[in-house]
Amino acid sequence: MTAIILIILAVVAIAWFVSTQRSLVNLDEMCKNALGQIEVQLNSRWDALLALAQLAAQYAKHESQTLIDVIRQRRAEDISSPASVADQQQALNSVMGRLIAIGESYPELKADKLFLETQAGVKQFEENVRRARMIYNDTATKMNRMVRQWPSSFVASILKFDMKEYLKVDEAQKSSYPNLTEVFN
Repeated sequence: MTAIILIILAVVAIAWFVSTQRSLVNLDEMCKNALGQIEVQLNSRWDALLALAQLAAQYAKHESQTLIDVIRQRRAEDISSPASVADQQQALNSVMGRLIAIGESYPELKADKLFLETQAGVKQFEENVRRARMIYNDTATKMNRMVRQWPSSFVASILKFDMKEYLKVDEAQKSSYPNLTEVFN
């Protein structure tokens, strides 16, 4: 009778271990997928910025060629961590700022229908990146809970699953936000 109870307990423990391992693998893959989705959206945004730079090149050849070269170089970079996402985001914001400045310098470019449509596309890709970042952080939260909470932390430590880094808002971007206490007072 004792042997049967021990066998049942061993089967339950093994089933729990396998189930927990599968949950950890699932969350790990979901985090990788979410980073991949961010990479796709950032690349789409780079493509839209390249189209904007090529339109701007018709008006400001010397200013636009540098941007085109930067965009082609940055687009080829790999997104494999939250730090690389932040780096890409910062570079995208810099290039977008320079393109807006070129548009301001050339009113006929700023009024160009294709330029305006492409700018709207860039904004849509920004929204897609924002959503993908939220999905990644939600998935990282679930993963981090499993890695930290007992008893799943036991399996995570044995199988070397680590906590995921969160995507954070750029400090420069944070400083540009209004102070909410000042807004509501």
